[in-house]
Amino acid sequence: MNYIGIDIGSTAAKIVVTGDRNLKFTLPTGWSSFETVRQIRARLAAENISVGEAAAVSTGYGRGAVDFALREVTEISCHAAGCASLFPDCTVIDVGGQDTKAIHLADGAVADFIMNDKCSAGTGKFIEVMANRLGCEIDSLFELASRGQILPISSLCTVFAESEIINYIGAGRRREDVAAGVVESVAVKVAQLAEKVPLEERVVLTGGLSHIAFFAERIGAQLRRRVTQLPDGLYAGAAGAAVLARKEAAKRGLA
Repeated sequence: MNYIGIDIGSTAAKIVVTGDRNLKFTLPTGWSSFETVRQIRARLAAENISVGEAAAVSTGYGRGAVDFALREVTEISCHAAGCASLFPDCTVIDVGGQDTKAIHLADGAVADFIMNDKCSAGTGKFIEVMANRLGCEIDSLFELASRGQILPISSLCTVFAESEIINYIGAGRRREDVAAGVVESVAVKVAQLAEKVPLEERVVLTGGLSHIAFFAERIGAQLRRRVTQLPDGLYAGAAGAAVLARKEAAKRGLA
């Protein structure tokens, strides 16, 4: 049997298949989660994976659109399940497009969590907006930042922070220094959120920015911890959903 984890975020959908097959892929979410689900069905069918003969669990912003899922599960539970087998006692930080989450795992279970979904200033959306303002891609912004000197960005609001950046640009400040200020601003906000849950010695970064070593380094500097990057951190939520799909199938006597 195949077990499918589907994590539909605000920017991208991540899919992990385990069991008879081992497969992972991403698709842009686009304007409609329902359209994304149609594309996921088509991609799975092209891989000879029938959703009717598989067990699926959905998570993320668009999890309600997955009509063939056995369950809809929160991102908190899925990211925890995706990390628990590797690090049963850790603090997980997931920086998503629309929100940031800090999850405390103890003995492989969620012991505490907190999330910031009221403001985008500490999220991937903030990074995206600022990268656009600086005329570069997101990965390029971090590369620029690694060569810059930090300029303070004091605003807690994306709109006002963008105004600060426009003022810096107008004053002729180096793009590298502005980028360094942007990254440090996000790292500070993410660290402040993470410190509101018990902070284990092991801190794990997941989500769409987890592949960027400089970002992990700056969060670690704020937390005074070494931040671990998972090789497939982008897929942590979908991998956890696949784990939970296997458990749900066993619970229902399907596997």
